Amino acid sequence: MDASCFIGNVYSNNQPVVGNDPDYVTVTSAGRLGRGNISSRRYKHDIKPMAKTSEALFGLKPASFRYNKEYDATQTLAFGLIAEEVAEVYPDLVGRNARGQPESVRYDQINAMLLNEFLKEHRTVQELKREIAGLSAKIKEQDSRIEKVNDLLELSKGAPRTIASSR
Repeated sequence: MDASCFIGNVYSNNQPVVGNDPDYVTVTSAGRLGRGNISSRRYKHDIKPMAKTSEALFGLKPASFRYNKEYDATQTLAFGLIAEEVAEVYPDLVGRNARGQPESVRYDQINAMLLNEFLKEHRTVQELKREIAGLSAKIKEQDSRIEKVNDLLELSKGAPRTIASSR
């Protein structure tokens, strides 16, 4: 049985993803086509901050690879993740086939997790900059005090004195 499905003129219909109208089409493991990039609150529930969930990214192992010839006759070098490895780290980041086997990586979800980690690091950097600015001000203040003390020491030494000897 051949499970192939072809839709005519799709490949030749160039359509850039620009502006506020583009949509992506997805296919579920059951074969259902649909819009894939819906982001509106009205499609969601149990919304809460990601917090530490995105730290699962640190367990992922990016790889270089080539697809088997039956899928890519050009054998072009590709970069990405291996679905089975991702499933071991964070099962919700993989798409599965009808038999439940890891089939794809949900890169769109990884992008959101990367953004979360970036924002956490950005906040850390901003805090460190504030701390450094505070320390820098304290150091300048200390330098100013040290200069004043040095000036006072120079003044207290007074003019050089000559001691006359009586021989």
